[in-house]
Amino acid sequence: MDRGTSKVLNDVSIDIRDQEILGIVGESGSGKSMFAASLLDSIVKPGVTRGEITYNPSDSEPVDVLSMSDRELKEYRWEEVSMVFQGALSSFNPTMDIRGHFLETLDAHGYSRVEGMEKGRELLSDLYLDPERVLDSYPHELSGGMKQRALIALSLLLEPNVLVMDEPTAALDLLMQQSIISLLQNLQEKYELTIVFITHDLPLVAGLADRLVVMYAFQFVEVGPSQEILRDASHPYARSLLRAVPNMDIPIDQMNPIEGASPDPVNVPAGCSYHPRCPLADETCKLEEPKREPIGGDREVACYHWEESAEAIPYDIEEM
Repeated sequence: MDRGTSKVLNDVSIDIRDQEILGIVGESGSGKSMFAASLLDSIVKPGVTRGEITYNPSDSEPVDVLSMSDRELKEYRWEEVSMVFQGALSSFNPTMDIRGHFLETLDAHGYSRVEGMEKGRELLSDLYLDPERVLDSYPHELSGGMKQRALIALSLLLEPNVLVMDEPTAALDLLMQQSIISLLQNLQEKYELTIVFITHDLPLVAGLADRLVVMYAFQFVEVGPSQEILRDASHPYARSLLRAVPNMDIPIDQMNPIEGASPDPVNVPAGCSYHPRCPLADETCKLEEPKREPIGGDREVACYHWEESAEAIPYDIEEM
């Protein structure tokens, strides 16, 4: 950038397990979408991905995604790892009916139209849509929820092993959000999918995900089983995020927004990046960056004072 280098992912590391649903949560601008795009090596220029992204197929040797040729990437994307991008409701070409999108995808990857469309109809039915009605429709003729479900069906058309979803329910009402979550659970079980679900809504994804990753300032600050983090998060930011969940029964002046703002990616604070907003921060936090360390069971946290966070930042999960 004109004013410096923007490091929108900073030394993140995670093993995504076969057939798990992994939730990635954090504020807008925390790096969630960049993490999603990096899994497919599709960071938009002038962005550059450095490090290692290893895909482990069940039937062959591990693959280094960043060293793939264009042809290999074409096969990897859609056929192995597929993605539903943010802003999915505007992802369809308005001049093409939904059938055309399905056929275009099959043709681009050399798949049989007959077998592929049969699979497409099955997927649309799995998502409680009338296949022929949807396939014959143009995008503007479908509701937001129908378009979202049609896009999920399209993303699964080539039977990938991994589905990456970037804020797939952000533009939908609460009822449709819950419906999509329920349908995803059914799809994951039927097709034995691994799902990476990216959202800013921690309580929403906690009911879906097996594990949660909490992101702050382009880093993973807490990782663990979703229900454990929901009940008793350890990182001060994760607790503050849960405490800030809006509640319609509470007056506005009793809400608990997180004070301050997320850091500028060109000028991330030294030490712990959360320290300017953290009630537990001390001189060590300002000077030394905490590493993610195991804290028991399947949980990890990057915080010097995680054992004090429950007392300092209380929240009641029953009120969410």
